[in-house]
This record gives sequence, C-alpha cells and structure tokens, in this order.
Amino acid sequence: MSTTHKRALALAAGIAVAATLLAPPASAETAGAKLTTPPLSGRYPVGTTDLHLVDTRPDPWRPADRRELMVTVTYPAHRNGDRATWMTPGVAKVVDEVAAGPYLLDLPPGSVDWGSAKRQARDNATAERSHGDWPVVLFSHGFGSAKELNAGLTDDLASRGYVVASISHTHEAAAVEFPDGRLVTGTVDQVDPAARKTAIDTRVADSRFVLDQLTRLDRGDNPDAERDPLPRGLAGSLDLSKVGMFGHSYGGYTAGETMHHDRRIDAGVNVDGSMAWGEGDGVGEVVKHGLDRPFLLVGADFVDPATGERLEHSHVDPRIDPSWGQFWANQRAWKRDLHFDRATHYSFTDLQFIAPQLENLLKPGKKEELVGEVDANRSLAAQHDYFAGFFDLHLKRRHGHPFDHGPKRHPDTRFIA
Repeated sequence: MSTTHKRALALAAGIAVAATLLAPPASAETAGAKLTTPPLSGRYPVGTTDLHLVDTRPDPWRPADRRELMVTVTYPAHRNGDRATWMTPGVAKVVDEVAAGPYLLDLPPGSVDWGSAKRQARDNATAERSHGDWPVVLFSHGFGSAKELNAGLTDDLASRGYVVASISHTHEAAAVEFPDGRLVTGTVDQVDPAARKTAIDTRVADSRFVLDQLTRLDRGDNPDAERDPLPRGLAGSLDLSKVGMFGHSYGGYTAGETMHHDRRIDAGVNVDGSMAWGEGDGVGEVVKHGLDRPFLLVGADFVDPATGERLEHSHVDPRIDPSWGQFWANQRAWKRDLHFDRATHYSFTDLQFIAPQLENLLKPGKKEELVGEVDANRSLAAQHDYFAGFFDLHLKRRHGHPFDHGPKRHPDTRFIA
C-alpha cells in the first residue's frame, strides 16, 4: 500500500476499530471524569428523538437480516423536557473502550464518565413551528466512529434552524444500540478495499432510505419500528424541498456520493474525508463526474508520523489525498476549499471539546496530537458558523458571511480557493 493511500485511509476512516481491539474491558468501579457539552450557538432550543428504522433490503454485512439503522433526529424545539443523555449505556461502554486505546486518549478504561454526560438537546421536546418548516440536513459519521461523537455539531446546527438526521451505519459504527438492548459493534475491516467499496455503497443506500423515512414522518406516518410516539409538532415541520448533507471522514465521502445518486440533496459538505475507497480507480462517482450542486471541502492539517512534516489536506496537495484534486477539477457548481490551520482530523469531532476538559489526565502532548494546536473555542465557533452559513446560503438563500469577501471572522481558518 502506498504512503499516499495510507494517509488517505487515515483521513477517511480513522483508527477507532483498531483502538477497540486494543483496549481492555471498561471497569464499572472506576469513577470517571465528568464531561460537559458546549452551549448552543443558535437562537433555538433543541429537541431530539431516536428512530429505529428497518429497511426491506438485506443487510450487506449480514445478508440473512434486514438492514436496521438507528437515527437521531434533532430539531428546533420549545424548552420543555429533560436534557438528553449523550450516549446509551451500551454505546458509552464501547466508546470508553475505544477511547482508552493508545491511538486516542490513552487512558485507563473508566477514566471518563461517558454515560452520565448530557447533550444540550432535550428528549422529545415539542417541535418549534412558529417560523415555518425547517430545511433538513443528513449527517454521516466516520468509518469506525459513532454518530454520538459528533452530537455537538449536529445539535448546534439544529439550533440554527434545521432538522438534522444523524445516521448510525450499523456494523461500521463503533457501536449501535437498538431499543431491545442489542448492541452491535463495528466488525467491518476498514482497510480492505472490497469492504470499503461495500461500505460506501451501503452508506449511500442508508442515506437515501433515511430520507425516504423522513418523508413518511413529515406526512404524518410513524416510521419507527417500535412505533414509539413522535415528538409533538415534528410531523409536518420538515421542508424536504431543501435538503443538505454533511459528514466527517468517510461520512464526508458519503455526503458527496449520496448527492451523486440522489438529486433530492441540494448541497453537501465533506469534512476532512477522502473521496476514495481504494487506490487508482478506487475513487467515487462523485470524483469522476463532479456535481451540479454546491459542495464544500473542509480540511485540517496532517502530520506525517514518519517525518513530522505538517501537510494540509486540500485539493492542491495530492500527497495526502489526490481524490480532492480530482473532484475539484470535475465539480461543476459552487465550490470552496476551507482549511483549519493547526487543526487535526479529530478537531471536527466532539474530541475538540472533550480533550481540553481531560488535559490534566492526558499524557503531555496528547491533546495536541488529538485535536491540534488550534484554540478549541475558536475552532468550535468557526465550525458552527461555516457549516450553518453554508446551508443558510444554499438551502435558505441567505447571503452574507461567512462566505463573502469581507473581513476575516475566524483567525484559524482560510479559504484555499
């Protein structure tokens, strides 16, 4: 495998599955450090509900079973109900095992109390309807990661006036816990090109299926497999004529590839993920053909572990990820390449605010290894502004910052093009 492809794999997939295999079991007796989630930056309180969705298609990883997904729907809401628990007990246990590994926090299992942390969103809060229907945005997590580790981003986007559906890709995600207590951990080999090709095809089908189920929900049907009651006011509040998608790592590739296959998606963002499932011809259809709708690339720095050289993930440097340059040349509509200086691949996950809270527990230099030297508060503010601003521009048709050419608002970012 070439050095370039290894770097692309690191960007596209991450190392969560490897960490899961290396970590010992979590200790229930250890009182772990408490975590808090950052306040929302938008004007709306946020509600949240989980959907258990079952498709008619066979699961590509388990052909004897039907494809099942867990999807978290987050939306502008009234300030009623209790704050949602960040992770279910089963997911929290696996995240603890993953994070304990040497590639991530490198702490003894049980050092962090993942299970008691609360999101800013409120369970099944009444949906806000006073400002009309809300555009819809899908979110796809990285290979081997979990949607729960991007809850800060998805909750904040909902506070800016969006219904956000965050998808767990079963058998790829680090963990998915279903309502009956079944815990499905990630078993897919993210290094095998054939598995990666199956994964991207599966993710595209997952995303399209979720969009179908949101259409059912909006017209008053309940797509939840258990028929658990939907939050009051949520049905009929989605504007499915305005749909976006974004994702981190392999989820960013998923956003682009899904746009290629489904014209219902009007705008997309790839957050620091390659657009390839293999070397050579192993690039996505979105790379080969481009899109006729807006697409944003968001990149971080990559430090070569062999040489210590700092490289930027962008469309102009093929050493890290040639798929971005290939996509850029073929993209036929609005495009921008936004770079976060001194950030890393994990700066676009909840580790951006987790690592600083654990700095006193981490080994020297570990925080910078995980989330770079970028200031955490400034990084989060920039992410919230740019992601919401992109969808504001292309779904709500609200022009202005942060994509205009006025004064620079965020000192840690720059447009490559």
